Amino acid sequence: MKTYLETLITEKGVELDAEIGIDGHIGLNWQHLIDFIAQMPKHHQSIRTTLVKIDFQNGDVFHFLRHLANGMIAALGM
Repeated sequence: MKTYLETLITEKGVELDAEIGIDGHIGLNWQHLIDFIAQMPKHHQSIRTTLVKIDFQNGDVFHFLRHLANGMIAALGM
């Protein structure tokens, strides 16, 4: 999953150390989100399926990834 997400993000032209851009969370980057998702193997299949569907329809995968980042922030109490 980690390799899949790293490849997806970089193929979209975004650096892994680029900030996600969520208000109040300076320094939160894509690699942080990838590392968090990697620790949740029971969700990997549904996340990947959703990203593939979004990408296939030329949607914005970053919209969904930001949604996951907001969930990470809530889960970690950031």
